[in-house]
Amino acid sequence: MLILGIDPGSSITGYGLIVGQKGKTRPVDFGTIRIPKNREFPEKLHQIHLEVSELIQKHNPDLVAVETAFYQKNARSALVLGHVRGVVLLSAQQAGRSILELTPREVKQSVTGNGGASKEQVQFMVTGMLGITRNSLPLDASDALAVAICSWQRQALQTTR
Repeated sequence: MLILGIDPGSSITGYGLIVGQKGKTRPVDFGTIRIPKNREFPEKLHQIHLEVSELIQKHNPDLVAVETAFYQKNARSALVLGHVRGVVLLSAQQAGRSILELTPREVKQSVTGNGGASKEQVQFMVTGMLGITRNSLPLDASDALAVAICSWQRQALQTTR
């Protein structure tokens, strides 16, 4: 199964693509979509939509897994993240892909064993699980790979039941 994990953000959106087979996962592609801060918000959303759609078209994943919004102290930040998630979900839906939404806590718990793990702890575990050099993996991309890994674990668990 080919899974595209997305860690949405208005300035940096992380993505990570893995193949999951018989209890093993391997990385296929990962990186970040970086949007210049001086762009107007609708332009940012449009660029994220275009780039996520391009990733889906290029790799043809079976599943797109997206991290859900988490509680933000700032209501504006939560609203902005919701818009970004919306365009990511739209990209996946337009491409006819299956979509799975996972909470940040669930992803961290699945990958590190601690639902409150830091981004650095997630990165450390993801690099070890996938055999990626830590300094070549941006934090937002490691979060996206963690989303993909968690969704693969969930899918594998459901098929064994």
